[in-house]
Amino acid sequence: MSIVSRFAPSPTGYLHEGHAFSAWKARRLADWLWLRLEDIDATRCKSAFYGAIAEDLAWLGVEWQGEMRVQSAHLPDYGAVLAGLRARGLLYECFCTRTEVNAALGAPHGGEAVYPGICQGLSADERAEKLARGEKFAWRLDMARALAAVGGGLRFYDEYRGWIEAEPGRFGDVVLARKEVMASYHLCVVHDDALQGVTHVVRGEDLLAATHVHVLLQRLLGLGTPVYAHHRLLKDATGRRLAKRDGALSLRALREAGVTPGEILRRFEEAE
Repeated sequence: MSIVSRFAPSPTGYLHEGHAFSAWKARRLADWLWLRLEDIDATRCKSAFYGAIAEDLAWLGVEWQGEMRVQSAHLPDYGAVLAGLRARGLLYECFCTRTEVNAALGAPHGGEAVYPGICQGLSADERAEKLARGEKFAWRLDMARALAAVGGGLRFYDEYRGWIEAEPGRFGDVVLARKEVMASYHLCVVHDDALQGVTHVVRGEDLLAATHVHVLLQRLLGLGTPVYAHHRLLKDATGRRLAKRDGALSLRALREAGVTPGEILRRFEEAE
């Protein structure tokens, strides 16, 4: 069986070595590698980085096959998936802001909070009033109903960790769409992996937790679950992970400084 993988960065900045490490590992594993741009969040993604991502991968020698998929060009596809989940009674409108959620949990300093179900118990009249006033809302997955619908037995295989029992319930009623972001990462990645026939997902271990939710969505949507390989993250000399928000040097900056693709690839091999 052919191994199909993908490299799916968000075009919110230039690629750095941490990104490229995932792309390189996926390329080494797969017979076919897709390039996908996860650009649903128009507030953060910039068109200037679309071509730059492809250029940087080509410079590094990481080749992909087929046409690059740009998620923002397929919003109706994700909308159809959401509509199907709504029709099954698995989604509900949540009118809470992040600030309100954190305040309800006693977490005023932000961060990712598990939603306490504030809007789940709203009556039909209360929902209608809020919608009539034009209040913004997110579509949340009713986790209890979703788990009841699949009947348990959720698990996935990770190349580095073996079989893992999926526990999506501990993440609460996750958001699957917002007004400003028409579909969440969770929904889009599950849809696209299935659509593109991905058999093996190679990504950083920082996304391991999200896989618990992805396995649930796969079961709800009648999709297969690929093999996962959540690799350790590349770190700098101080032991801090390479990330855009921490100012990690981009491949473009390294190239301009005279670093060669061979030097970067040797570092990847040493980090294996």
